[in-house]
Order: sequence, then C-alpha cells, then structure tokens
Amino acid sequence: MTNRTVNLNVPVLARVEGEGALDLSIVNGEISELGLRIFEPPRLFEKFLEGRHYMEVPDMVARICGICPVAYQMSAVQALESILGIEPTPWIRDMRRLFYCGEWIESHGLHIHLLAAPDFLGFANAIDMAGQHPDIVRRGLRIQEAGNAIIRFLGGRSVHPVGVRVGGFWHAPSRSAAAALREELQALLPEAEALVLWTAALPLPNETQDFECVSLGRAGEYPITRGRIVSSRGLDIDIAEFDSEFKESHAPHSTALHCHHRGQDYLVGPLARLNLNLDLLPASTRKLAQACGMHFPSSNIFHSIVARALEIHAALVESIRLLEAYAPTDTPYLEAAPRAGVGFGASEAPRGILWHRYELDDSGSIVSARIVPPTSQNQARIEADLRTSLNHFGLDQPEEKIRHHAETVIRNYDPCISCATHFLKLSIDRT
Repeated sequence: MTNRTVNLNVPVLARVEGEGALDLSIVNGEISELGLRIFEPPRLFEKFLEGRHYMEVPDMVARICGICPVAYQMSAVQALESILGIEPTPWIRDMRRLFYCGEWIESHGLHIHLLAAPDFLGFANAIDMAGQHPDIVRRGLRIQEAGNAIIRFLGGRSVHPVGVRVGGFWHAPSRSAAAALREELQALLPEAEALVLWTAALPLPNETQDFECVSLGRAGEYPITRGRIVSSRGLDIDIAEFDSEFKESHAPHSTALHCHHRGQDYLVGPLARLNLNLDLLPASTRKLAQACGMHFPSSNIFHSIVARALEIHAALVESIRLLEAYAPTDTPYLEAAPRAGVGFGASEAPRGILWHRYELDDSGSIVSARIVPPTSQNQARIEADLRTSLNHFGLDQPEEKIRHHAETVIRNYDPCISCATHFLKLSIDRT
C-alpha cells in the first residue's frame, strides 16, 4: 500500500476574489473522499447592513458582486418594498425586467466566451482562443457591451449601478435614448442566434446525472424578477418559505456555505431555469432551442453553456420588446413611510436564485439581514458533480488532466469565486 500526495499550483491572473483547492482521496481506483475548499474571508455584508437606513441598501448590496450587482439590488428592493407596502407600477416592473436582462446578457456573454468556451476548445484562456477564433471573442465582447449598455441606461453606469432606489428608479431615461438602445440590440440579434448554434456545436462532454432543478416560476413569464420557488421534484412554495425547505450549513473543509434541499444537493442557474420554464421563453427563442439540436429538459450539466446562450437571446428579445413600448414617466419611483416588519425577496441572478430577508424597525433601519446567493446553493451540487464526472473521466489520468477536467466542471457552474478561472490547487491521496 502506498500513499502519494500531489500538489499543483498554477500561476494565474485572478479575475474575481477567492481561492480554491480540491482534495481527493482515491482508494482502489475510486474516489472515497472529495472536498472543494473555498478560501474566501468573511465579507460581513449582512452585518454591515445592520443599523443602516433601508434607502442605503441598494447601493451597498450592489458592491457584493461586480458582475451581478443588479441581482443584489433587485432582490433587496423587492424584500424591502414588501415591508413598506409598496406595489411597483407597471412601468417600474417593466424597467426592472429590462435592467435585469442587461445583467443576464453581459454576465452570460462573459462566461461563455471568456471562461467556458476555452475549456471545450482546448485553449488555456480566452487570449489564446482569440488567436485562432478572433471573431468569436469579438462577438462575445460585443454581446457583453450590449448588456452593459442596458444597465447604464437605467443604472447610470454598468458596474455597481446607482440608478436603483427602493420604490423604483431615480430617473426615467428619455424616449430617444431608449430608441437608440433598441436599435443597437436589434442589430445584435443575428449574432445571438449564431451564438446558440455555435455553443450547441461545441464538443461538450456527454454525461448525464440525476439532480433536482430549482428556480423561480409560476409567474406567467420566464423567471427573472419574480415568482414562486419551484423544482423538478414537485416543490412549489412562496419565497417566504425558503427557510422551511432549504438549509445552509458550514462545511468543515471550506469557508463557503453549502445549501441543501431536504438534505440533498440541487441545481440553480440557467439550465435549471430552462429545464423548468422552457415553455415561457419567447417564441423565437423556443424555435431556436429546437433548431440547435439539443433536447430540454436536459440532465447533462454541460448543456449549461447552451442554456446561457438561449437566455442571452431571450433577454435580447425581451429587452427589444420592452424598449419598443417605452415611454418616460413622471413617477419613476414611489414613496413610502418607514415601518417595522420582515420582508423577503428572490430573483434570478445569472447564476440562479438570489434570496434576501430583511427586518426593519419603526425608523426604517435594518435590524437584521440575510442573503443566500446562488453560488452557495450550487456548492454541494458542484461537489457531487465533481465526484461523478471525475470517476467517469478516469482517475488513472495524469494529475494535470484531472486538474483541468475538475476546473472545467467547476467553471461550468460559473460560481462567483475564482473557481471561475484557472485556479485549482489539487491534492490527491492514492491508496
């Protein structure tokens, strides 16, 4: 019997905060123990919010993530408005959906072209891929910029936007600005269609697994800003009941929380949304989904890249629709008096359900805050996927190939940690 430990440290350019390592114990050619260790120091955002006035929350939570600030703002204002008794006007609801579409477009565009595609095409990174596929990378940058343009339209800027407030938006853009943005998005639609077909033609691993999909739903529209929490195994609850079904816990090997549904891992994100809400996509996107040759619902997690491309197309179609009907309003926000209470908010971040809970006192100050991001909800599913996928891949492969395949699996989930890039420190015990 022999023990061998291999540590591989590969220099990288960090793209987002955090570090990760994968520990494997292999006994008789099979994985006996697996732990994905995430090293992120406590950021204490929930504690930072305590004692702050509710009007400060949207700008503060936007700083949680530079890629998906809109998601944090939208879940937060939904929760706070439920306490204050604010019912958004149709204009505010439509603009929030448009605003969120921008974030989906820029985030999915970045992930597909700069993070995931190099894995499937055999490149070390997007810079190497651009040497042979410059038009593909340029297309990705154009798509990302279109999403950023939508965010700037309502948020003032594309990173940590400042246009959102409890009750709506600070400002209603002009009709001419909306028309110019609509023309820009309309011109991009053919590229979004081509992107779907291109992702479907990638050499994706052919692996199927049994997992529960969870997303928002039952709102009569493809889920972005509202809905109940539903799953592929029959769950259908109000967002206020999240705590009764889903439990977060600290894993001993990681600083990242793990979330389980009735003790089991589950999937959130684009593939889960698509699997549960395919019939609610715009008609042109549904037609594209059929034309790409893939079948949804899909139990192949690597089809997530195609789901992201379909959601980019759907978000563009939705954005164009909302901008065609756009008219400025004199009431871009609603006022309300502070009052005590507890409220809940949930929206679909690019990576999946983002759930917020806030308690206010009579003065409108935050008594407590709780935020459950999609990355923690997918954490247990990532570990389960790694176990299945690595066993399928072959544990007798060279360590470098095992590391790269593990990174490919992790990046496929697009977690908001440096797992999204080439980061992995791999430790293997073989017995």
